[in-house]
Amino acid sequence: MKDILTLGIESSCDETSASIVKNGREILSNIIDTQIPIHEKYGGVVPEIASRNHIEAISRVVKEALKEANVRFDEIDSITPTYGPGLVGALLVGLSYAKALSYAINKPLVGVNHIQGHIASNYITYSELKPPFLCMMTSGGNTQIVYVKDYTQFEVLGKTRDDAIGEAFDKVARVVGLGYPGGPKVDKLAKEGKPIYELPQTHFDNLDFSFSGIKTAVINLNHKNPDINKADLCASFEKAVTDVLITNIKKAIKQTGVKTITLAGGVSANSYIRQEFLKLEKEGIKIYMPDLKLCTDNAAMIASAGYYNFIAGKIDELDLNAVPNLKLPEGRLPEGRFSWQ
Repeated sequence: MKDILTLGIESSCDETSASIVKNGREILSNIIDTQIPIHEKYGGVVPEIASRNHIEAISRVVKEALKEANVRFDEIDSITPTYGPGLVGALLVGLSYAKALSYAINKPLVGVNHIQGHIASNYITYSELKPPFLCMMTSGGNTQIVYVKDYTQFEVLGKTRDDAIGEAFDKVARVVGLGYPGGPKVDKLAKEGKPIYELPQTHFDNLDFSFSGIKTAVINLNHKNPDINKADLCASFEKAVTDVLITNIKKAIKQTGVKTITLAGGVSANSYIRQEFLKLEKEGIKIYMPDLKLCTDNAAMIASAGYYNFIAGKIDELDLNAVPNLKLPEGRLPEGRFSWQ
């Protein structure tokens, strides 16, 4: 059987990335050009600056990915860019490049949902992993429990009603003076403290999330007590949000009967969250966590997801547009509107 080579392109936020992945699982290259040092001085991602830097980096990054993989353009089987969700200007850079490349070298264009890409990061880390499983999706823009029924078939069981968990981490980091990016800095400082503060947790009858109450409680404690131990405050915040995640994933397991859990998204790199989820294995639950380098935005995960879209028959026309608020599709992904000739 012929190997399938996928060129993934990711530019949804502040990482310009290109990757060559073989058969959806094996990384041949994964080049990431990060803009974190650029945005750090602003305390967060500035969309216009992000777009400009994607434009400057995209062609070079793709060429580096091909060179590292020792692959020519004519050997690629499909081109799979992220087309949402994300910053619209940033998305358009990668998508436009991919569309132009698809036309120029006559290769299929396969759009990828960024959330589906994060889920697929586990396929690269674990060659044995197959659906069905539950995915605890935690990132700067999303917090969801996804029932992954098949490689292209999903059901969102619960999602955040306010802040995404990564957004809450960033806001807490800003309040306590840690700066951007907040997640890694809160994680690091929390290791020096203890979770001594009881923070209010919001739980619903269904599997939805809310992190705004926890975040607001941290902000209020910090404002009322300027000399408060920041490490203890971060540790308390980390424990509170993790408790909410664990509570909901246990409810999802009971609801579905599925005992295979994956983590995904940038916040899945958090050491405390990973530690607490691993404790569930004592209850007969299998936990999969992506390699740390695959937790944050990268094109390898997009290429992996794109591979499964491609072999399922999803091929897009060149009028595919960026969708900044794109949702993970319920049910099977729709097939493309034409068969690639």
